[in-house]
Amino acid sequence: MGRSPCCVKSHTNKGAWTKEEDRRLIAYIHAHGEGCWRSLPKAAGLLRCGKSCRLRWINYLRPDLKRGNFTQQEDEIIVKFHSLLGNKWSLIAGRLPGRTDNEIKNYWNTHIKRKLISSGIDPQTHRPLKSAASTKVCLDFRNSTDRPISQDHLRPLTLSVDDDNKCNSSTTEESQPSPQQEGATAASHAVLDLELSIGSSASQPKNGNSASFNSSSAESRNIFYEFLRSDAGGEDVM
Repeated sequence: MGRSPCCVKSHTNKGAWTKEEDRRLIAYIHAHGEGCWRSLPKAAGLLRCGKSCRLRWINYLRPDLKRGNFTQQEDEIIVKFHSLLGNKWSLIAGRLPGRTDNEIKNYWNTHIKRKLISSGIDPQTHRPLKSAASTKVCLDFRNSTDRPISQDHLRPLTLSVDDDNKCNSSTTEESQPSPQQEGATAASHAVLDLELSIGSSASQPKNGNSASFNSSSAESRNIFYEFLRSDAGGEDVM
């Protein structure tokens, strides 16, 4: 359940306070004190809400209010406590007797804030603002990325491509075998085929006599020796 309103808005006066209303409010507070602001308007005979009476007394009618311009010492106190407390104007007003929180807030936004910015200080963080020189250097660095790349920067890339071409050409040359390698490869294939033929003949069942098998083996052996002799240039390999 919400809090009930302090007064009935339809039966209260609005707008500027009159001198008679100020006199009644001052007389009642001097006689009875501030007390409860919700019941004060009815007791003082005022057709005002409790909040309006409180703000009128605190900001304009109380006798300890300090009038006039802010001093240099007060400016320093406001800046110091604003850096510690932020925008807590009521707490800052407690360090300046005779000044209200609303008055300090208005003075900060209209005078002190502009003075700090003109001095190169951020009014929120109370730190120095970024200088124009550093901003210019940052912009120049960003714009440098749009400049065209010189030919000197492309030379390492060209060399790497040439190296790749050399590697590919050397690989192609090495992949082509020499005539001697081709002869050795053919000889090894012939030996392998001869061994396979001998093995297949040995594994077959012996349907004929042993003499026919020995003669076929001898012929195969003579063919192999003839091949080796022709490959060696006519020398005797026995």
